[in-house]
This record gives sequence, structure tokens and C-alpha cells, in this order.
Amino acid sequence: MQKIDLSEVVSILKENDNFLLLTHRNPDGDTLGSAFGLMYALRTRGKTAKVLNCDKIPEKYSYMFGEGDIGELDNPYVVALDIADESLLGPGVFEKYSGKIKLCIDHHISNKGFAEKLYLRDCAAACEIIYDILVELEIEKNKLIADCLYTGISTDTGCFKFPNVTKKTHLIAADLVDKGADITNINRLMFETKPKGYYYLASEALSTLKLYFDGKCAMMYITQEMLAKTNTDESDCDGLSSIPRRIEGVLVGVTARERSDGSFKVSLRSHAPVDVSKICGIMGGGGHARAAGCELDGKNIEAETKKLLAVIKAELDSI
Repeated sequence: MQKIDLSEVVSILKENDNFLLLTHRNPDGDTLGSAFGLMYALRTRGKTAKVLNCDKIPEKYSYMFGEGDIGELDNPYVVALDIADESLLGPGVFEKYSGKIKLCIDHHISNKGFAEKLYLRDCAAACEIIYDILVELEIEKNKLIADCLYTGISTDTGCFKFPNVTKKTHLIAADLVDKGADITNINRLMFETKPKGYYYLASEALSTLKLYFDGKCAMMYITQEMLAKTNTDESDCDGLSSIPRRIEGVLVGVTARERSDGSFKVSLRSHAPVDVSKICGIMGGGGHARAAGCELDGKNIEAETKKLLAVIKAELDSI
């Protein structure tokens, strides 16, 4: 793996013509916004670009793409966006493209360095980086691009309320508004609208909620049985991981979501000074200081949970 700077990223995008843009499993606004935003930008230069994801993209993001935007290409230059570990590519995509990714553009300081070249910058969202790339490429940002990049920035900052927000984050967002980003509709879809299933599922998940370490840690589970009982799916889980952290006195919120293969995707959210990227790093995952993730073996979920809680306790005891 070779770390490169912004000018080298720009050169790569200028020199190649056929791009496959990979996004992570259980896609969120930032991985999709950065991929589709870059896709549209590259196409304005006459280049071929498509986005690939292992999962069905949730309906609420449908304004970002159309027919023909998702799929594979022959002999592409493969770029990963907002992906810290290639295992996050998910089933099918991981098996096909592991070891074949030429460039990764990411903002997770825990990035595993799996691509041939890595452009890594610690900032609020990968879409901030794409914005700067487009400035260097002198690509005019149209409404489609603005909608994509604004989505990524707004979702990864919790609508600009997380501590990762900087003055530059607001300046970029302001420029995207000037370029036509439909912030009223985007913010409504991302933050004010939830499917009915979300509330049914939240009720089931909250029934498993437990507090640990004098109320400083809260943990809940979402199981496949709950999904079946409430007639919901992965798309209805969006936003649930932030619930445990909202409890008064909680510094670390944990949501363990069972996948169809029996493994558990674990999302950790924290308040300062707890750094959950350190916790998840010990557990084989990674992410940001206030939002990170890891995986647990479903076959040994009780033992795995105890191990995770022990790591959390050690972090809490150290502050």
C-alpha cells in the first residue's frame, strides 16, 4: 500500500477512463454520496463509471441514481470509497475484488491499507474529500453532484451536530446549497422520515437493552427473529444504532445486529472522551472516535459479548 496526496489522486482520475466505484455493505449516505457524486463528475469528463454494492440500496437514496448507474464493468480501474477494510465490501464483491482495488479514498483513520494506493484524510465525511477532488479537477458541480455530496456530509455529521464538523464542513455544505442541493427534501428523508417497521423493530430491540458499568454503557440486540416477527429488513435498522447513546449518563452505546449468516455487526457510538475506534480496533474493527464498528461471531455470541464488554470497561476505566 502506498499513501498518496490529493494531486496524485487527481492525476489517477485524469489518466484512467473506466472506473468501478465500490461502496461498503449496508450502505449509508456517505459511501453512496461519495461514489455517485464521483461517478457523475467523471462522466462529465467523458469517462465511464459505475457504482457497485453487495446489498440492495435503500429506497430513500433512490434520488441519487438511475438505471444503468449500478453494475460492473470490463477491465475497470477499481476505486473503494469510504471503506476502511475490504471485508466491508460484503459477500460477492469481496470475493471478486479483494486484492484488486487500485485506489481507496477514505476518511477513517483506522483504514487497513488494503488498496494499492490510499488517499486518507481525517475529516467529517468522505464526501468532503470528493468535493476537494472535484475542485482540483475543475469540474462544475451540478444539482445531481450537489445532492450526492450533501447527503454524505449531512448523514455522517448527524445533520451537522457531531463533533467531526468543522468550519470547512459548513462552507462546503453552503456551496453545495448554492449548486442546487435539495436540503429540505434530503434532510426530511435522512432525519425526519422513518419506515413504520423502524418503530416496530425499535420496540423489540429496546426490550433487550441492558446497562453496564454504573450506567456508562448501554447495549441492545437486533436479531433475525425480530426482523421476521416485525416483517422488517436491514433497511429498517438505519438509525437504531444511535439509540443507546441517547440515554442519560451513557458514554458508550452498543447495538449488535445479527446478519443472515449468524454473525453480528456491532455499532458503537460514544460521547467524549471515549474513543470507540480504539475499542473496535482491539476487536478487529475500526472507525471514528465517536462512531465505530466491529463484528462478533454469532456461534459464540455470549463469550464474544463478554470480551467486547471487557474492552469497553477497560476504556472507561482509563478515562
